[in-house]
Amino acid sequence: MAFLRGKKILILGVASKLSIATGIARAMHREGAELAFTYQNERLGKRVEDIAGECGSDLLFPCDVTNDGEIGQLFQDLANSWDGLDGLVHCLAYAPAGELDGDYVDVTTREGFLTAHEISSYSFVALARAAKPLMEGRNGSLLTLSYLGAMRSLPNYNVMGLAKASLEANVRYMASSLGPEGTRVNAISAGPVRTLAASGVKSFRKMLDYNARNTPLRRNVTTDEIGNAAAFLCSDLATGICGEVLYVDGGFNTTAMGSLPQ
Repeated sequence: MAFLRGKKILILGVASKLSIATGIARAMHREGAELAFTYQNERLGKRVEDIAGECGSDLLFPCDVTNDGEIGQLFQDLANSWDGLDGLVHCLAYAPAGELDGDYVDVTTREGFLTAHEISSYSFVALARAAKPLMEGRNGSLLTLSYLGAMRSLPNYNVMGLAKASLEANVRYMASSLGPEGTRVNAISAGPVRTLAASGVKSFRKMLDYNARNTPLRRNVTTDEIGNAAAFLCSDLATGICGEVLYVDGGFNTTAMGSLPQ
């Protein structure tokens, strides 16, 4: 079908072949999009290069989103290759490991709280602001990734839950701000997936097992399924969707008690 043919989309947050961002990149490549990627440092650069090559792209740019200079340079460099930008996919989230292990009140620090919000939420609006000149007049799409911890407390998710709640509010305010010029802003709240980032959450495998037992589909979602939803939201098939959080979690968010023991 190739419903993203002709679209130019920047993806931030590929960390390995298991990343949700990788699933999104593969789905978008399959649907005909031209892709560009960022990497945080040289250690991750080779991994991103491999995924980019798989998706037919040689556009890789360094970007540490805690540095406004690097964000600005990213879009200057991108403008040398592309005359415009149709989509930006923000798959970035981070909190220091010590914040994700233990009782929320006991382990949350000022530094960890600020770091989680800066990288996981503020970076989205910072990137959107820098991308505006390239996205002007293209009726493009901005997309980010959230999680149910934004709405409900979860063991060990701690300050990341607050950062994701901030991110979801960010989506609504950005949608209101950018909507009048035709740019849509949405989020996907994905079910738990075994990724490099998720490994930092204590007892994550237990969370996966619990989720699979209690979601209506009785299984966890895949990065391919999340990628398909992301491709749809960034396409012209979704031009009426803006400011929304789409759950791709097998229905887990709709349940109250899940499955009762037999």
